[in-house]
Amino acid sequence: MDSKASKGGARRQFLQRSARLGAAGGIAALFGGWSTGVRANAVQARNAFLRVGTYKGGDSYYFKEAGVDQIPYRTQLAEFAAGNLIVEALAADSLDLGGMSEIPPIFAAASGAKMKVVAVLRGDVNNQVVLVPKGSKIADPAQFKGKRIGYARSTTSHYFLIKLLKENGLTFKDIEPVALAPQDAFAAFKSGQLDAWVIFGLVVELAKSQGARVLRTADGYLSGNYVISAATKAIVDPVRHAAIGDYLQRISKVYDWINRNPQPWSAKSGQIAGVPAQYFLNQVSQRSQPYKLTAIDDAAIASQQQVADVFADAGLLARRIDVRPLWDRSFSTYL
Repeated sequence: MDSKASKGGARRQFLQRSARLGAAGGIAALFGGWSTGVRANAVQARNAFLRVGTYKGGDSYYFKEAGVDQIPYRTQLAEFAAGNLIVEALAADSLDLGGMSEIPPIFAAASGAKMKVVAVLRGDVNNQVVLVPKGSKIADPAQFKGKRIGYARSTTSHYFLIKLLKENGLTFKDIEPVALAPQDAFAAFKSGQLDAWVIFGLVVELAKSQGARVLRTADGYLSGNYVISAATKAIVDPVRHAAIGDYLQRISKVYDWINRNPQPWSAKSGQIAGVPAQYFLNQVSQRSQPYKLTAIDDAAIASQQQVADVFADAGLLARRIDVRPLWDRSFSTYL
């Protein structure tokens, strides 16, 4: 066996072990608040076993607060650090369902991964920013020429950086791009190894608390569309299909609860992350829009196609991708 195949097998084994981590959900018999038709599907889902990819502090942490923790089928949760890893686990048949930005599925489609986008999570883009260190003289992205700019490859920060550079008449050839995972990039940023950093999430608040300055937010650059994706095998299985539909409804109720309860959400999120709750309250006060899980529409598909075209034009895809086959509208009745 060649080394590439060996590495692929090791990766699949790792993902499979990761997906086995996490607690199983409970069994219950009641479906309060669900429509009659969906309740019938949920009854069918009782025999399902659903493997769900999540993030530390993600929506699965607030099922009890939202009143949707009485899940009538078995679930298994596995935490991941990024959406591209969830996509890899879906492709390796180690997961049935998971969330990410609209970007990882594009690269999955380019490699022939068997997964589909099943719902859209509309959310904040102001927590995705360009940071510069304390005391930096950079006042505009036009000054990036020749500078060391950090970003996370094949993510929203990668796309954001491409758009910013193009807007200012620059390309990756004009800068010194530094592709790093967020934790590694944070260390590089703090030590002065980066002149600017395109990044997202809680680390933005951490960096700001240490003097970093926001040069730009992604408002106007990113669509605000995040997606929920499912493995093709799970979608075509009627029992798991019903379970996915039911689980999507629970996620929707979680985001409704978060939108109505920013204080308790921030308090618990701070405890989970080990940071002041104020960091999360800051995100709420600054967000571009509240989070809402919705059914797929044509605008969401067009948005992802635009993103795919930008990556293709930048030479980051082996071929141009038609994203339409990536989307599955069969869960619309749940949302």
